[in-house]
Amino acid sequence: MGFENLRVWKEGMDVVDEIYLLTKEGDLARDFDLRSQMRRAAISIPSNIAEGDELDTNKQANRHFYIARGSAAELQTQITIARRQGYINEDTEIALNERLKMISRMLYKLIKAREK
Repeated sequence: MGFENLRVWKEGMDVVDEIYLLTKEGDLARDFDLRSQMRRAAISIPSNIAEGDELDTNKQANRHFYIARGSAAELQTQITIARRQGYINEDTEIALNERLKMISRMLYKLIKAREK
């Protein structure tokens, strides 16, 4: 099937686009540490999904899917930090964090399906 066809990978790629757009301008663009951390965490989500899907065993794949879930949680925290620092508004924080929670749920279901 290929990782490009996984809905969770596509959602992860959309989050990367959103984070790059969000961190391109304004105060968040000038906070180099937070901007860099947010971009790295966002990139890690679809990257680990792709790598995991291409591995030989479900155990290896699930390890990468768990890493992707961890990166989603990391990015949620960084988004909240960005809001608390006044870089983004609460609506943006809520929308992005809800999307990341959805990705985490999708990954959890993928992990459970591969364990069977």
